[in-house]
Amino acid sequence: MTRTRSFLFYAVIALAAALVGAFVARHVGRDAPVTLSSGTWLPQGRPVAPFSLVDQDGAPFDLQRLAGAPSLLFFGFTHCPDVCPQTLALLAQLDHDPPVADLRTLLVTVDPARDDVAAMKAYVGAFSPRMIGLTGPDEAIDGLMKNLGAARLKQEQPGGGYTMDHSATVFLTDRQARLVAVFTPPFDLPALRADLSALAHSFDSR
Repeated sequence: MTRTRSFLFYAVIALAAALVGAFVARHVGRDAPVTLSSGTWLPQGRPVAPFSLVDQDGAPFDLQRLAGAPSLLFFGFTHCPDVCPQTLALLAQLDHDPPVADLRTLLVTVDPARDDVAAMKAYVGAFSPRMIGLTGPDEAIDGLMKNLGAARLKQEQPGGGYTMDHSATVFLTDRQARLVAVFTPPFDLPALRADLSALAHSFDSR
C-alpha cells in the first residue's frame, strides 16, 4: 500500500469519526453531558444491531451475550504489527482495576480468514485471561462494523501476502448492548480510565 493510499484511507476514517461526533452533539447531546477527554459520549445510547459470532472457545457470542456486561469493542487482527497490540496492551491494563464494574474488552477480528478460534484464543490470552476474542463469517463482521461505524480494507502485499487496514476506534457498549461512547486514538491510559470512571455513574443510573 502506498503512503498516499494509506493517508487517504485513514483520513476517511478520521472524517467519519468527526461526523459521528457532530451527529451525536447535534441529535443526542441535549441531556446533561459527560465531558470526556478522549472520546464522545452518547447520552441516549444507540442499540447495537443483532449479530452472530463465536468467541475464542468456540461458543456463540451474540447480542444477548454482549448485553451481559459493559464492553469495550476493538476491531483488529492477530497479524497486526503495531496498532492492535499497542491498543490491546493498553486496554488489558484496565483489567487490573476496572473503572466500570464488570467491564470487558472484546477484540473482533477483521481478518477471519486467518483468525480462527484457535488463533484468537492464543492471541487474546497473551494480553489478558479476561479478554474475549471474536471471529466469524465476513458477512457478520461487516454487519457489526457497519452498525458501529467502523471500516476495514484488505491490502495486497508484494509476494502474495496481505495486511488489513482498519479503524482504530474503541467502542463502549452498556449492559443493554447500546453504544454509549466512542474513543478515538491516540489513546492515553490515565485519560481513558478517567473517562470510563466519569461514565460509571451513567451505567448505574440507566
